[in-house]
Amino acid sequence: MSYKALIFDLDGTLLNTIDDLGDSANHVLCKLGFPTHTIDEYKYFVGNGIPKLIERCLPPDRQEYKEQALAMFMEYYSAHSEDKTAPYDGIPELLRSAREKGMKLGVITNKAHDIAQQVVPHFLGGGVFDYIRGLDDRIKAKPCPDGALDVAEKLGVQPCEVLYIGDSGVDMQTAVNAGFTSCGVLWGFRTEKELRDNGAKYIARKPADILEIMSK
Repeated sequence: MSYKALIFDLDGTLLNTIDDLGDSANHVLCKLGFPTHTIDEYKYFVGNGIPKLIERCLPPDRQEYKEQALAMFMEYYSAHSEDKTAPYDGIPELLRSAREKGMKLGVITNKAHDIAQQVVPHFLGGGVFDYIRGLDDRIKAKPCPDGALDVAEKLGVQPCEVLYIGDSGVDMQTAVNAGFTSCGVLWGFRTEKELRDNGAKYIARKPADILEIMSK
């Protein structure tokens, strides 16, 4: 298989964002007088977009606070999304090597589109990715493949030419739904079992493994 593009998930794959997401959600819960959660718990709350994160972290019998909590979260997170977030070790080197090999690079995330447009260049450099796609009112959240296929189209590649890289079952489902080859990573938020159960063809234990997978 000769791949022409790598398309990445963002949170848990390129950037370790979990502390800032969890801290922001706990800030909202404290303000509302609700119990908070551990960072490990937040690893299972994220992955389906911020509204779903808010739904999951609120007490089940307090879901009427969803809209208020979401607005509070977005205000706080916009000011604190870079407090602890950083690229995973080896990611900048992987991206540099992939570009040197002529790969097109894209991002598809369930983060809001405008936030993704800011966060990715801030942490990984401007011009590294050919196209960055976040959520807006035109596409549904992953595992719906619409956003991922939009990235492939913008990169000028066919689905069979894409290696899709992510850290969750939602990502693996997205890859399968889009007709991409799926690669699950173990440095993110979820387990190898979850990745394999949801269709991961390859597993990367460190970013450098992806360079070897690219050549298969």
